[in-house]
Amino acid sequence: MKRFGHGLVLGKFYPPHAGHHHLVRTAQDRCERLTVLVCAASVESVPLADRVAWMRETHPDVRVVGAVDDIPMDLHDPAVWDAHMAVFTRAVPEPVDAVFTSEPYGDELARRFGAASASVCVDPDRTVFPVSGTAVRKDPVGCWDFLEPPVRAALTRRVVVLGAESTGTTTMARALTDHYRRRGGVWARTGYVAEYGREFSERKLAALRARRPDARWADVTFGTEDFPLIARAQNDAEDAAARAGSPVLFCDTDSFATTVWHERYVGGRNPLVEEIADRVPHHLWLLTDHEGVGFEDDGLRDGEELRPWTTDRFRAELTRTGRRFVELTGPHPKRLATAVAAVDALLTAGWDFAPPLPEHR
Repeated sequence: MKRFGHGLVLGKFYPPHAGHHHLVRTAQDRCERLTVLVCAASVESVPLADRVAWMRETHPDVRVVGAVDDIPMDLHDPAVWDAHMAVFTRAVPEPVDAVFTSEPYGDELARRFGAASASVCVDPDRTVFPVSGTAVRKDPVGCWDFLEPPVRAALTRRVVVLGAESTGTTTMARALTDHYRRRGGVWARTGYVAEYGREFSERKLAALRARRPDARWADVTFGTEDFPLIARAQNDAEDAAARAGSPVLFCDTDSFATTVWHERYVGGRNPLVEEIADRVPHHLWLLTDHEGVGFEDDGLRDGEELRPWTTDRFRAELTRTGRRFVELTGPHPKRLATAVAAVDALLTAGWDFAPPLPEHR
């Protein structure tokens, strides 16, 4: 038998972590229905819409609503309380029977919602899940196991290896994946995403050979409509890997690279591919130079003479679009050392969460 009718959980969820989810599940077990109110300040760097979406995905049977609350907290100022309550009650106008929190302000919050007899405090000492939003913002890597898949996907640093044909992109992406996996701990789950365009090309060649058994790669043609499909599939594969992996993900090309491959095989630009490429955040590109790397025709490659053009186009487009990139030159050991140094610098720079609104005590 559930004890309460309508329960409320309120918080910033900046970002959501295991302690938040424990609070929500505890409240859900004790209420006929539950509302989770996500409050975000405009100065914070994780959008309200993202936090609401993450909470809805993790708790599909709970009503999750969001509100912008730009009022600094002062637990001792009734006027500040009144201003916050105006925000809260606009978002949740229904009567509340119980308020669930892990904070000392729970009793006052319940009283102001008219639920003074039903203030429920859940794990205030964080013994079940020793984590907090402050801790996650300070050290996402150390708190990685307390995060749900959608939050991991959003926080994962995505590193792309791209370059002209037969310049070692796959070799480098796999080498980097192995390097970070060997660090152990949370890094043991470091993910690798293969180039979807290659799989797409293999299927195109197989389909053509089903009609013409003697067909070769040079006989395969691409249309502009193929490239949005490739870009979307690449993004989807990355998102799936980021949800299950470590704080860094290595990608053998990406949807941005698809914009250049469209130029290569079709000519010109496709705005839809460019729009798809901008949907997924990437944080570092590693451009493999063609110089010093022999061309190997594996049956799905041609245009050895176009490798300088392709390298130049990648460099130009990375620069034009303001993407952070490092060029990899020389033999493989040197390239790997350069790449590791660049990735380590990216990870050391951290996640740069904007501080929340201050709380007056």
